[in-house]
Amino acid sequence: MGLTVYISGDTGPPRIPGEALGKSIEDLIRLPFVQKVYLRPNWREVQQRPGRLDLPDWWQITFDLARRYGKQVGFRIMLENPDFAEPGMPAFLIDKVPSVRLKGSWKGDRNQTRYNKHHALPRYDHPAYLAAFEELNGLLAAELNGSADVEYMDTMMYGFWGEGHSWPFEGHVFPSDLVAEQTWRRMLDIQLAAWSKTPLVTNTQPDFNHVGNADMLDRTVRSGNWIRSDTIFIENTQIEALSNRPSWTAAISEVGMTTGAPAELGLVDGVTQNERIIDHVLAVGANYWSVWNWHNEAAANVLSYYDRFPAPIDEAARRIGYRVYPSFIWAFERDGQAGLVIGLANAGVAAPPGVVRLTVQDGQGRDLTGGCVDAGYPHPTGIHQAMLMLPRGYGWEGLRLKAELEVKGARHPLRWACRQQLNADSSLTLKRNIRP
Repeated sequence: MGLTVYISGDTGPPRIPGEALGKSIEDLIRLPFVQKVYLRPNWREVQQRPGRLDLPDWWQITFDLARRYGKQVGFRIMLENPDFAEPGMPAFLIDKVPSVRLKGSWKGDRNQTRYNKHHALPRYDHPAYLAAFEELNGLLAAELNGSADVEYMDTMMYGFWGEGHSWPFEGHVFPSDLVAEQTWRRMLDIQLAAWSKTPLVTNTQPDFNHVGNADMLDRTVRSGNWIRSDTIFIENTQIEALSNRPSWTAAISEVGMTTGAPAELGLVDGVTQNERIIDHVLAVGANYWSVWNWHNEAAANVLSYYDRFPAPIDEAARRIGYRVYPSFIWAFERDGQAGLVIGLANAGVAAPPGVVRLTVQDGQGRDLTGGCVDAGYPHPTGIHQAMLMLPRGYGWEGLRLKAELEVKGARHPLRWACRQQLNADSSLTLKRNIRP
């Protein structure tokens, strides 16, 4: 969970004149108020030939720096990208897979690629495309599925940026809506099979092109994966999906922020555009929010706003996601055996996206007892109680209470969000703080 800095969005990594790429990336990753990192390359940027990955230098730089700073990476491979002149699929597929030109036009500044190219999308249902797509997922998953370096992977979807649409172009490239839905059901199956440990994050994009987005979203949630949105001001169906998701489902909110330039602030009644964005992101209970200047990624652009208006971003960093802590701990004795009731609270705006596991350890870190609470608890309001019986002969004082979050069968450390000092492993040493 947390604020997620974008190394690349739609147009590649930061290219700042006179500055080394590694420095530009490091300046973004080391921003103190961001907890996660995100990048979004095109398919042809990560694979140039069958049977192997050819990852770009900025991909490896990003992962190396994120690991150094202790921040996990989320990513998407864009199958097609209207902001690049060339097709998204690798060159080795161009002569094998037909592309279909989209009908209509996209009006705008013709100096920008998206407004002057002839837009076409591949026949995703072609056997050669599906085989290459399955290979791509297999190659990536062999390295990254379940990796401690990876936070999540965006589900690859239809159309522009792999978001599930080709707006403003209506229709799709398939013979029928049925073939479109069947194809994307199969492509989701491929991704679910490959990414068995790492959460997949499916966009809540309305089905503008009739390719089966609703089915993909439903199956994503039912399989214990997560959801995302690329808007927070429009498309109330996306806001509805985020706001009423199951509590154990994480929500990623992607909204580009402004810089601190006076002309960009969007001040209305003394409130900046970024403040309005953050208010909405927190209101839907998001687990992640994008620290992203859209097509102008640079630490200086982020800081140009933060240095003038630090409070909104600091508040988002403190509140976004879940902030779980043991609000109450009661000790009792039953038939000569000590037990504990843990009253869990959550000071964040979202529930934990998985299952919280509690473990009681002795002073040397040996497990004594433990168990899981219900998925998606504790909620941001109320106390969720869990009872743990200690082995006979043990008293509770001096023991350690540790928490982990289980997501798709994998356990991740959970640091208690409490005022008390924690141990190096994020456990809390139990001691009496109320005298009888």
